[in-house]
Amino acid sequence: MTDRIETLVILGAGGDLTARLLLPGVASFLDSSRAQPITIVGVDRDDTTDAEWRAKVESAFAESPSALGRKVAKSSRYVRGDATNADDLKSVLDAATGRTAVYFALPPAVAALAVRALSTIDLPKGIVFALEKPFGTDLKSAQALNRLLETMVPEHQIFRVDHFLGKTSVLNLIGLRFANRIFEPLFSSENISRVEIVVDESLALENRAGYYDRAGALVDMIQSHLLLVLALAAMEPPASLDADDLRGAMAQVLRATRPWRKNGTSSRRARYGAGSISGRRLPAYVDEDGVDPSRKTETLAEVTLAIDNWRWAGVPFVLRSGKALGENRQDIVVTFKDVPHLPTGLTGIPGPSSLRISLKPATLDLDLVINGEGDPFTLDRSMLHADLGAPELSAYGEVLAELLECDPTIAVRGDVAEQCWRIVAPVLAAWRKDAVPLETYPAGSLGPSAW
Repeated sequence: MTDRIETLVILGAGGDLTARLLLPGVASFLDSSRAQPITIVGVDRDDTTDAEWRAKVESAFAESPSALGRKVAKSSRYVRGDATNADDLKSVLDAATGRTAVYFALPPAVAALAVRALSTIDLPKGIVFALEKPFGTDLKSAQALNRLLETMVPEHQIFRVDHFLGKTSVLNLIGLRFANRIFEPLFSSENISRVEIVVDESLALENRAGYYDRAGALVDMIQSHLLLVLALAAMEPPASLDADDLRGAMAQVLRATRPWRKNGTSSRRARYGAGSISGRRLPAYVDEDGVDPSRKTETLAEVTLAIDNWRWAGVPFVLRSGKALGENRQDIVVTFKDVPHLPTGLTGIPGPSSLRISLKPATLDLDLVINGEGDPFTLDRSMLHADLGAPELSAYGEVLAELLECDPTIAVRGDVAEQCWRIVAPVLAAWRKDAVPLETYPAGSLGPSAW
């Protein structure tokens, strides 16, 4: 048996995730210096022919038309089957060649049913599972799914996918913090007053009500992605970038993380009303097709968290994400404390310095307070800017490369997935009790005016 994956089985091949992110990610991998031949098998319940499936793959590969990509697209095939049916899954796996990875491009509840079906059959040696986040639908279901997976395959053969960890700009946090003396000594409560992690997007629901209306911004983004960015930004220095060391450091800091107020009310939520974005009129969220207004699903969520350890005690970490907003932002903003004493005679104090790490585009801006022009005793601001460079692979391309190389370094470990659910559980409970009001904001705005 080879170490690398030779066959990639995609459950949910007809879905939006496969077309929009997964297949373009495979194309990015096949167009890179790390490319290896791969056989793709799509599985879904639709009556799709092999020719129709290959056309879909070729369309997804269009922007990365490498010779290997064209070859992989032409050799790919489609199998009509139910991802929750053990007999259908056994037929697919029996026909697979070489070491196989099964990618669950399915909603969380359906993915859990597919895992249960797989648990009843004999699995090929070395099989790897790739499960999208959200992993489970709450803490209890995530724990149950982990316990079941433990009986089927070793942890290093389980890839809980988070494409944010495939973003080179997110992984840059490791080098930025631990390869520069100028930053690592400053990353503590002695020097930092506040850390914000913000992912705002102008995209609205975009026909995803079937999933999104049951998840909302808190689960879809903060629980699934931003807590892992927090872990990289706040973790202790790992001994190495070995999977055990890196993921262990992330788990350690997440175990110390909790809502700022333990009852979950240190949070805010809102959903968009009617408005316009880039000249396009949008209906209110509650009027979108497939939305059930009684669910009170939020499209904008903000949570303030505390980290109960020596390094970060007393520093608020604010995580925010929303849809249908007036600007796209993917930023980590570190605000430093004011200096303990400013020499008498310096004037025009512009406030504390900050470090802004933008994930898209990948840039770094360090805001410094310096002596201004003209009067040298009047302080002013100056910005140091750096472009962090474009990655070879897309975020999903990086995820697929690690999966196909069977390297779990950027896969989410089981205990980390559970910690993410534990952290947001009090917030979800407070929202269910309406202890936090559900506000509104016009689509295309920057959020509720009071925020």
